[in-house]
Amino acid sequence: MTAAAISARQQTLAVEGAGCASCVSKIEQALAAVPGVERAEMNFADRTVAVSGSAGSEQLIAAIERAGYNARAMADVPDEQALDDKTAADQTYYRRLLVKMAVALGVGVPLMAWGLLGGAMTVTTGGERLAWLAVGLATLGVMAFSGRHFYVGAWRTLANHTANMDTLIALGTGTAWLYSMVVVCLPGYLPEVARHVYFEATAMIIGLVNLGLALELRARGKTSEAIRRLIGLQARTARVLRDGKELDIAIEQVLRGDLVRVRPGEKIPVDGQVSEGRSAVDESMLTGEPMPVEKAAGDEVVAGTLNKSGSIVFRATRVGRDTALARIIAMVRRAQNSKPPIGRLADVIAAYFVPTVMIIAVLSALAWLNFGPQPALAFAIVSATTVLIIACPCALGLATPMSVMVGVGKAAEAGVLIRNGEALQTASKLTAMILDKTGTVTEGAPRVTDVIATGELGEDEIMQLAAGLEAGSEHPLAVAILESAAQRGVSPDRVSGFNALAGRGVEAQLAGRRLLLGNDKLMAERGIDCSARADVARELAAKARTPMYFAVDGTLAAIIAVADPIKADSAAAIRRLRDNGLRVVMLTGDNQATARAVAGQVGITEFYAEVLPEDKAAKVAELQAQGELVGMTGDGINDAPALALANVGFAIGTGTDVAIESADITLMRGSLHGLADAIAVSRATLANIRQNLFGAFIYNIAGIPVAAGVLYPFFGVLLSPVIAGGAMAFSSLTVVSNANRLRLFRPQEQ
Repeated sequence: MTAAAISARQQTLAVEGAGCASCVSKIEQALAAVPGVERAEMNFADRTVAVSGSAGSEQLIAAIERAGYNARAMADVPDEQALDDKTAADQTYYRRLLVKMAVALGVGVPLMAWGLLGGAMTVTTGGERLAWLAVGLATLGVMAFSGRHFYVGAWRTLANHTANMDTLIALGTGTAWLYSMVVVCLPGYLPEVARHVYFEATAMIIGLVNLGLALELRARGKTSEAIRRLIGLQARTARVLRDGKELDIAIEQVLRGDLVRVRPGEKIPVDGQVSEGRSAVDESMLTGEPMPVEKAAGDEVVAGTLNKSGSIVFRATRVGRDTALARIIAMVRRAQNSKPPIGRLADVIAAYFVPTVMIIAVLSALAWLNFGPQPALAFAIVSATTVLIIACPCALGLATPMSVMVGVGKAAEAGVLIRNGEALQTASKLTAMILDKTGTVTEGAPRVTDVIATGELGEDEIMQLAAGLEAGSEHPLAVAILESAAQRGVSPDRVSGFNALAGRGVEAQLAGRRLLLGNDKLMAERGIDCSARADVARELAAKARTPMYFAVDGTLAAIIAVADPIKADSAAAIRRLRDNGLRVVMLTGDNQATARAVAGQVGITEFYAEVLPEDKAAKVAELQAQGELVGMTGDGINDAPALALANVGFAIGTGTDVAIESADITLMRGSLHGLADAIAVSRATLANIRQNLFGAFIYNIAGIPVAAGVLYPFFGVLLSPVIAGGAMAFSSLTVVSNANRLRLFRPQEQ
């Protein structure tokens, strides 16, 4: 599927008013009910929702608004200006939260200090009533200014018959304030021991929650750094050749087919094919490959890479959102917004969490009223308020998306493109990895290593005839023979009657002579005796070289050996995979001896030779039947059936027209270290998610009973609502900080 098609079916909306994890499922359910929506996934950390399907953005926004939230459409591929606008908006909101926090704590801290220093927090005299009335009105001002967003959010959810974090905070702080105002206005209706006011709790909770939101917002901003760095790779202008003139124009104005000149030190502005000049291009920012790549006429160049040495002119082939870089940015953003299965579990729990907490708060209050000491009413109010505040599931909602955003971004920096959260999670649990040999373990560019004449013909004449025979073939071995002939300076003659024999070789006629080039099966079929040279062929195969027999007029004329060089770092990368507990299996269509030689050189003990492309999927299924979670690594095109069947498909890309749309994970560089890096990042990300979820669950599981007062009968401890507010803010900050630790993760190449 093309990037354009995906963009047409996917859109991203920014959501406003989502306060906690329980909002996620409500928004996703509201969108899922819209006709034409195939899938909706909300990223609570980024406050965005990715929607797949044919529904229009107006319908989606209306559905979100009916659920009690605000939304606006976002560009699928954000440009630098969009990110700058978002950063500016976040900074404005951050400062607003700090002002709200300062106002709330400006009232709450003196009140708390008064109480801690022994000041009376009760109403017994007329003077105290007036003083506390003034404090109550000041606290009401705090609620209106600093806490307005909580109460507006709570009202919206109430109108939609739902509940979220805003509901808990509004109920908790509102109950504390209302009870305190009853004490101030109607003290005679309450026992003297119950005339305690809790205005400081209301002000402090609002202040601390705003502080937590501000710190969380600041920490969340770091998760977009990967996207910002990718966007920063884009050139702002391009130098195009039009009507014999060189024009500097904005990148958006470059058209497909334009000739573009790039000088040393400049970025490649769009994707294209070099038409003149030579240069070395640094592609490390996209592929992670540190060595510059030589580019000449006919080679492809990619937007965002850096021209290091010479001046080149290339013809633009992909512009705008069709460039590889734009597609990568879109893919990374979609992956950051996606949700692994472990995250969906948290969302399901959160959906039931808030109503459960409200029930617990009511039960706690009833227990204190019926069985607690005096002042039972005050204790009931305190315990219910504390339960409501401490149980806000903010940390639960942030646990998964924060880690996914950082992990996917970290992988992109290493040249690993992860399609979605499910692939990220599954990759961390793989037990077996299948590697296609050609182009994965090896370079994928065979070359002639030996020409062994067995008759009267010389090597140059043999290569001239063989090149003429292979000139009509597109097989990689044919390319190797043609390149070898060109290096020898011999030109192939034109042949007639060319015929490709599947799985055996090729045949043709040249000046009345019958030419055959292929394997021993072809020679045996045509009655050509190769037994005298069988030992030579075996020796070549033992060195990971593929021997081909060349016959002229029914007589063996030569053995031509072709080898596909093993990548320099394949052995080290495969050792990393095995050290991480993966069962590594190699598949190849090559012969048994060559496969054994390659496997031995890279440390693979399990391999299958002479495997046809259509049989690779069967090998994947075979391992899965043995209970393995299987990853398949190939070029993303010939291995498509196996990639699709594997639990996770890894496509080896080149940084140009990579198999972005055909695999779960795309490795932008050709090195298998990218594969080991992908698995290392996925495992680190899932470990981070588990840490976050464990911390969030333990916090709530331990905090709610303490807030309800289970420790009071044994130790006389009843948690203050103020401490609960601080703990809630701290829990969210802890989750965000732990997720950001992933930014320091470095997969080690051994």
